[in-house]
This record gives sequence, structure tokens and C-alpha cells, in this order.
Amino acid sequence: MEYLRDNPNAPQVVAKGQDNLAEKIIAIAKKNNVPVHQDSDLVEVLVHLDLGDFIPPELYQAIAEILTHLYRVNKFS
Repeated sequence: MEYLRDNPNAPQVVAKGQDNLAEKIIAIAKKNNVPVHQDSDLVEVLVHLDLGDFIPPELYQAIAEILTHLYRVNKFS
């Protein structure tokens, strides 16, 4: 998922995968210091989105909580 402050749209799906591909995506993200947050309940909803899709409004609250957590972690690391 990617969220650009300059972009007036919602966060966008920029990578997705299951099993080994998901593990590779996570490893690449960590290698590049991209914050990673895992939430199996949220994954069950996001798995139905395609690459390039915007996050639907009903998930804004959950995504906002994750982004807030990641910004805090980034700020203090």
C-alpha cells in the first residue's frame, strides 16, 4: 500500500502476493526500510483488491490506525 500526501485519492495497492510471494514482498520492504505491518483480518479484505486499486472508504479507519502507528514508529526510530 502506498499513500502520497500530494495525492488527493486514498491509499493505493502497490504490491500484493500470497505465500512465498508475500514473504518476498515483506523481505524486500524490510531491506529497503519500508515499514511493515501485518494484520490477517485486514488482509482478508485487501486480497480482493487489484494492483492500482484505491483502498475503499470502509477501510479508511483501519488504514488510518496503521499509518498512525507506522508514522510513530518511524518518528522514534
